[in-house]
Amino acid sequence: MKFLDAPLPPPLVAALRACRPHLMAAAVFSALINILLLAPTIYMMQVYDRVVPTEGRLTLLYLTLVVAFALGTQTALESVRSRLLTLAGLRLDRLLAGGILQKLMSAMAPGASAQGMREFDIVRQALSGPVAVAAFDIPWTPIYVLVAFMIHPALGAMTIVGGVVLVVLAVLNERATRARAREAFVAQSQAYASQEAAAANGEVVRALGMRGALRERQLADRRAGLDLSAKAQFTGGGYSAATKFTRMFLQSAALGLGAWLAVDKQISAGAIIAASVLMSRALQPIEQLVGSWGVVGQARGALNNLIKLFPAGRGLEVSGTQLPAPSGALALEQVAVRAPGEGPVLLRGVSLRLTPGEILGVIGPSGAGKTTLARVAAGAMTPEVGVVRLDGANMTDWDGDRLGRYIGYVPQDSGLLAGSIKDNISRFAIWAGGDPAIVDAEVVTAAQAAGVHELILRLPKGYDTVLGAGGRGLSAGQAQRVALARALYGQPPLLILDEPNSALDADGEAALNNAILAAKARGAAILIVAHRTGILNVADRLLVLREGQVEMIGPRAEVVAKMAAAAQAAAQAPGKPGSTVTPLQAAKP
Repeated sequence: MKFLDAPLPPPLVAALRACRPHLMAAAVFSALINILLLAPTIYMMQVYDRVVPTEGRLTLLYLTLVVAFALGTQTALESVRSRLLTLAGLRLDRLLAGGILQKLMSAMAPGASAQGMREFDIVRQALSGPVAVAAFDIPWTPIYVLVAFMIHPALGAMTIVGGVVLVVLAVLNERATRARAREAFVAQSQAYASQEAAAANGEVVRALGMRGALRERQLADRRAGLDLSAKAQFTGGGYSAATKFTRMFLQSAALGLGAWLAVDKQISAGAIIAASVLMSRALQPIEQLVGSWGVVGQARGALNNLIKLFPAGRGLEVSGTQLPAPSGALALEQVAVRAPGEGPVLLRGVSLRLTPGEILGVIGPSGAGKTTLARVAAGAMTPEVGVVRLDGANMTDWDGDRLGRYIGYVPQDSGLLAGSIKDNISRFAIWAGGDPAIVDAEVVTAAQAAGVHELILRLPKGYDTVLGAGGRGLSAGQAQRVALARALYGQPPLLILDEPNSALDADGEAALNNAILAAKARGAAILIVAHRTGILNVADRLLVLREGQVEMIGPRAEVVAKMAAAAQAAAQAPGKPGSTVTPLQAAKP
């Protein structure tokens, strides 16, 4: 029976090993708890076999005090065990939550579940909740079986048979519900992701009148997940009912067998009740585990999804040798990128070099791969084939956050996050331990370089104005200018700008041109992707991208001349099969 689809990756193994002291202590306490739980059984036997026949009231008092102490100790140990499991869950969270969040925000985990942290919480709660308690109790079931054998071999044999029957029911339950539970988990995760995406784009949904349609679609997705979950629960519920019936019947059967043996003078009267209690206690952990099988199935599905976050041979991102601050020299060597899920090739064999103090403009028709090229150059996406180098070092050799300090990136959408304008421009440096005075000074410097300082000051709370996700609270043009200030924060030596003027007015575009020229003057290497080609007047070279390949690259004047000649030739032969007038002719300065 294969519980996981793949072995646990090293980071998860290391985190579990770090929790081993808590888990080992919980196991020791479980042993003591199960030993002390024999006290009521022994108490009943002594009461019926010693106190009642002899009318020993003092003996009854002492026995009662002893059993009270045993049960009090057992209760205290259960409390400590619960605390230990809770602490193990908290330690697991401290060790893994940050790395999982980083993986979810990283391009290193394509296709990873958007519900990663929810899945991690499911696993963590399973390892520190009732399921874990039942798992710790099951290994001590032989104690009760042994005591049952000591009372009479027939009682011990009945206990073993009952345990085997419950284990068989548990296995049948797992086989019957595994596939449905996994399908239900996947369907519900997709439904949650769809709901979050619709909520994040609420303005578009309302403006285009899609609320009713999306509501019905999400309800359908939710119903599909709930139907699968219900089928799994119906099946599991049947096995749980059968398990409960089996345990209760065996408990009564043990009482009946004890009575038979007592009548036959093979055991004492006190052993009759003890036999029933032992049977109940021996089978209780198994029944609990069967009853919690839905939680176990959810935890298994969640753990399998978490394993996908850690590709074979790669663990949590760790800092290697600290490389010196780069000058901004960028090189792409035979880079190829495919869309997720065996999709089409977005880039194929792209090579280019960008030197400090140089501006490279990237143009091409829609779908040519320009945005993908910008993402790869910025380190936001890792190519499947080829290498991206910064000052000769492979970008994957850098610590991700340290590399980000030397790159200024403006995506097609602003990419602003929920938080203040200062937080967004500073890349949330305060949360990384940045000095507040230094951060404030660099934020203002970056805003002034982007020409957005005066605009921010006119906002109700200035730099402390709080934005929603995606820059809600600002116009598209304002958000794009704040994103430019974020890119310029810290004066990075490499700037990657993906259509940075798409939402700008004339004043904004003038401020953008000034910022680009200032960055060039200080020696930054700049790559600009543009459809509105006015910004490319400042470019030193142009790269023409078509169908994911470099069609042309060279000095701006030379490329423009070749494009104009190609466009003129196409215009003179409009009836020629396959001829098209390239939209790149609009790149004439």
